[in-house]
Amino acid sequence: MIERRKLLGMGLGVLGASVVGPVAALAQAKFSDSDPIGDLLLRQSQQAEGLPPEGLAPTAAAPAPPPRPVSAAPRWLKLHNIHTEEKLEAVYFENGDYVPDAVQALDKVLRDYRTGDVHPMNPRLFDTLADLAGKTETKAHFQVISGYRSPKTNAMLHERSGEVAKRSLHMDGKAIDIYLEDVALDRVRAAALDLGRGGVGYYPTSNFVHVDVGPVRRWVGS
Repeated sequence: MIERRKLLGMGLGVLGASVVGPVAALAQAKFSDSDPIGDLLLRQSQQAEGLPPEGLAPTAAAPAPPPRPVSAAPRWLKLHNIHTEEKLEAVYFENGDYVPDAVQALDKVLRDYRTGDVHPMNPRLFDTLADLAGKTETKAHFQVISGYRSPKTNAMLHERSGEVAKRSLHMDGKAIDIYLEDVALDRVRAAALDLGRGGVGYYPTSNFVHVDVGPVRRWVGS
């Protein structure tokens, strides 16, 4: 069924039970005191990525865009989880609807790599990424720094830093932090802003862009 749906996994292994053991071990390791990725998440975890009114007042807010026109054309998405090294190419939308097995595989790749928890991602986030790929004309996979963030992970980060939002949109499967290897980061940000959807956070020092499907807003982090 996966091949019939044009789902291509490269070094993926996310649909088999054999991944459970290594994921659990990885989750234990990532909660240790020495955690460079955790430090990166702390640097990028601004209140603006959370839900109002708990977050900072959004800047340059704009009215919500009109609904995206529905098209039956197939939509592709290419992801690379930098923590698990999983790569996935999938037609996640075709014949006027989202493809269940492709969406499930995308959710698995975007799981909380610390705990192994999988959460349904908002399909509109996939559409935002697909449109970003089209605007930037990238040929590469989106490099994923952070997709879903479990309550356990978010609580741990919040305890370590007061700058971590209590209600991050990552916890609802509505946000993702990405960069592209063949497109300059400022171009990715410009393309995301041009879409006029959700939040766009720009982190030039940490080298990624945060996009979400929450209220329209923008901010700059480190």
